[in-house]
Amino acid sequence: MPHTPLLFQPISFRSVTARNRIVVSPMCQYSASDGLGDDWHIQHLGARAMGGAGIVFTEAAHVSAVGRITHHCLGLWNEEHQGLARRLVAIIERGGAVPGIQLAHAGRKASVKRPWEGGAPIAPEQGGWVPLAPSPIPMVAGATDPHMLSAGEIGEIVGQFAASARLAREAGFRVIELHAAHGYLGHSFLSPISNRRNDGYGGDASGRSRFLMETLDAVRGEWPDDLPLWVRLSCTDWAAGGLTIEDTVALCRRMAARGDVDLIDCSSGGVAADQKIPSLHPGYQVPFAEAVKHGSGIATGAVGLITEPTHAAEIVANDRADVVLVARAVLADPAWPLRAAKALGVKPELPSQYLRAGL
Repeated sequence: MPHTPLLFQPISFRSVTARNRIVVSPMCQYSASDGLGDDWHIQHLGARAMGGAGIVFTEAAHVSAVGRITHHCLGLWNEEHQGLARRLVAIIERGGAVPGIQLAHAGRKASVKRPWEGGAPIAPEQGGWVPLAPSPIPMVAGATDPHMLSAGEIGEIVGQFAASARLAREAGFRVIELHAAHGYLGHSFLSPISNRRNDGYGGDASGRSRFLMETLDAVRGEWPDDLPLWVRLSCTDWAAGGLTIEDTVALCRRMAARGDVDLIDCSSGGVAADQKIPSLHPGYQVPFAEAVKHGSGIATGAVGLITEPTHAAEIVANDRADVVLVARAVLADPAWPLRAAKALGVKPELPSQYLRAGL
């Protein structure tokens, strides 16, 4: 029997085992109302689960209304949202994948139009709201100055993450990912570009990471020990005075010592409007996953323009990351994992209803 590439071998995190190492990355659909999704979300995630991925994440589910990026972002901050959450768990599991959910707070990048509407900030007097942030520094010129969070308000948001984790647990999700990348709230505390505080939540790396560490504590208080917890990080800010990969490896060593984080989803950028990425090419962020994995001992996920099966297989086979998160490729083709399996000589595990597809 031909050797099965590592990409298509099962992988376990605590009590959870995925059928392969392809993960559908969280991808915002901007199609919810008051945080509540609908049949669009069911068919979107169901199709990707039927398409053969090992783990399928929801898009960012926001922990409060003011924590949304847009008016149309998904939420998980009350029991009304749980109905859809349970349906999402059911459809993903029916497709044979592990259901994951990303919990998020947009921070200073909140209150904007949808990408296809231009993405411009929406002022409070135009129906938007005042964003929340560690420091009153707007993301872009002309945006509403964010409200600088007090220590008490920070504690309230930490509690919101814990409450959303409880709702996710009750809905049946098996993996949580905390979004601390791309300039959203968790990242904006970590980066010196956006965090200019001089209290216990700012200053040096330890102070700037306090919000993340307190959020991890709170979420773990609601999330069972036998279920995995992931964190998405921007491993570099691509900007002068911002976070570097060395900073991120040091942060991940601290998380490794805690023992409550199972994987770092290694992305980059998003906190500085003037960021400069030297080269956007397939796998341009893979070196970050490799550096964090070998520098901290925590498992990592590689993401970023990974579209070719042989490339995805190489990343895992050469121990550069433990899983590959795919976004654009599965957005264009929900069956990308099945096609990747065939391309790599693995018999695709099609649902019986799709056997006539000829894969």
